[in-house]
Amino acid sequence: MNTPLLELLPQFLELLAFAVGGLGLSAAGLYLERLALATLQTGNAKLGGWIAFMGLMAFYFAYLMGTDKVRPALAAVRRQDTE
Repeated sequence: MNTPLLELLPQFLELLAFAVGGLGLSAAGLYLERLALATLQTGNAKLGGWIAFMGLMAFYFAYLMGTDKVRPALAAVRRQDTE
């Protein structure tokens, strides 16, 4: 294996971990929003509202992970790759 590729591996693994985390949070947000809708349809408005809020928070944290972690990590991998 090439030495520059080995130097790039830790940054790539960090990028992959953040991307998978953001994807997991988005999937959790989708699940929670669907569960909130089903709960609201059964007539339990308070619980459905709370679950919907938790789903929105999962989406928000997925967005933050994408903008604060994935984007800079991707830029670092690209910068390291061009050097």
